Amino acid sequence: MWGRPYYWTITRTAPRCGKTHFFFETIDPAGFFLTNQYKRILTLATPLIISNLTVPLLGAVDTAVMGHLPDPAYIGGVAVGSTIFSFLFWGFGFLKMGTVGFTAQAFGADNKDEQQASLLRPIALSIVLGFLLILFQIPLLMLCVDLIDGSPQVRALSLDYSYIRIWSAPITLANYAVIGWLIGKGEPRLTFILQIIINTVNILLDLLFVIELGWGVEGVSLATVIAETVGLLAGVWIILKRSNFLNQNINWTNVFEATHIRALFTVNRDIFIRTLCLIFSFAYFTRIGAGLGDNTLAANAVLMHFLYFSSYGLDGFAHAAEITTGYAKGKKDNREFRSVVKASSFMALLTSVAFSLIFFAAGNVIIGLFTDIESVKETAQAYLLWVILLPMVSVGSFQLDGIFIGTTQTKELRNAMIQSLIIFLASTWVFVPLWGNNGLWLSMAIYMASRGLTLLRYYPALARSIG
Repeated sequence: MWGRPYYWTITRTAPRCGKTHFFFETIDPAGFFLTNQYKRILTLATPLIISNLTVPLLGAVDTAVMGHLPDPAYIGGVAVGSTIFSFLFWGFGFLKMGTVGFTAQAFGADNKDEQQASLLRPIALSIVLGFLLILFQIPLLMLCVDLIDGSPQVRALSLDYSYIRIWSAPITLANYAVIGWLIGKGEPRLTFILQIIINTVNILLDLLFVIELGWGVEGVSLATVIAETVGLLAGVWIILKRSNFLNQNINWTNVFEATHIRALFTVNRDIFIRTLCLIFSFAYFTRIGAGLGDNTLAANAVLMHFLYFSSYGLDGFAHAAEITTGYAKGKKDNREFRSVVKASSFMALLTSVAFSLIFFAAGNVIIGLFTDIESVKETAQAYLLWVILLPMVSVGSFQLDGIFIGTTQTKELRNAMIQSLIIFLASTWVFVPLWGNNGLWLSMAIYMASRGLTLLRYYPALARSIG
């Protein structure tokens, strides 16, 4: 069994009762995965890349709308507010990651109770965690704004943004669970549909609230809250329409069984720590930029969207690596493991070069789409070289993240991220006093490179352990 090459593919079944279903299945054309590995990776990565690229559009639209108001402090206020909620919300990303695994296992075992519980359990947890964030919003948000710092005007605008956005906490976290459940069920394309719905609503409401009604940062924040709410309602509707979720009574005892609740945390403990370190690094980057002036803070906020787009795009190949390396580990097939690592990493490298070329050719045009404030545009253009280089510098970190998550070697993932954070902090302490914002971007480049290099130290042992 283990000597024969199997791999996952996505199969579309014939419509049943007006519904079309997509499932993962295995096929076994002898040796096929070696000659068609690149096609296999591309088939998995393409819908994931498209779906991922919709995620940073929320922040990009917010920044672009603010960038066409007369004062750069508006961009800074949204940048600080968005960073706060990146820190608060992304830290609970395990609600999505854990839900994917539990859901896939439930459907693989044809366990109806767990299929329901794998969605209801994280949704219940997300509601509790979300309302805790709302309950403690005043001290929490004040602390976050103090940590990031900024001019008095930026601080005031970021608080105006945050006191509205915080009310989306239960909704945003519940969306994580819905998206994770759909992916685990084998229907990742539906997550793309949800992201399109959320971003379309967000764009339309941004234009209405800010451009037409002149509501400023409050309008941007309210638009995001409403968009997330519409996304959750759409997600629940899709689940009820496209699955047999309510075809049997819900086993509430199983849903709230204590060992399952603990497992939701335990399985993702290391990923949770890793995510906090990652978000802290970007929050610290924003804080240092805020200390360099409103123009620099606004310019960095614009340039960070270059990094976000390339990161989310490259994450498509990282997700493909998660699927394929995890499957190879389950088969104990070292040959296939090394093959999928090679194929996914090579294609990710080519994609990183493509991002750098696009940023080189169209960087100034892209900056102009985000803001028409000349001082911000000139400042951003002065540091454009860094975001041109970053996709190629950071590609290794994304790929190795996917490989280690797919093979559940999360302890090494956690340790490498802690080491990289220390390197980043040390770099900022050395280079920012010397070279200002150039030193800050150099520190970011060192950080992204160190994430890959620290994980690379653990890779040989991981590769030997497969099989």
